[in-house]
Amino acid sequence: MAVQGTVTGPESLGRILQQARLINGWSQRELAARIGTTQRYIWEIESGKPSIYTDRLFAVLRETGTTLSASIEPRSDDE
Repeated sequence: MAVQGTVTGPESLGRILQQARLINGWSQRELAARIGTTQRYIWEIESGKPSIYTDRLFAVLRETGTTLSASIEPRSDDE
């Protein structure tokens, strides 16, 4: 079952990514290990911590009238 949502800024992106992680049954530490980063980095993304990249990305999306959406498909462990 897919879950969908609209991404309007870093905060909503973080919430959607957090939901995807939880749907997959992973802790922040487990996700960090899977992608080769730190638990703190995952926490920062999920909390919607501002960065130059996200500020500019969402400014471009707003200025161009672009809507970003996300769809969560649970993964199996063998993927």
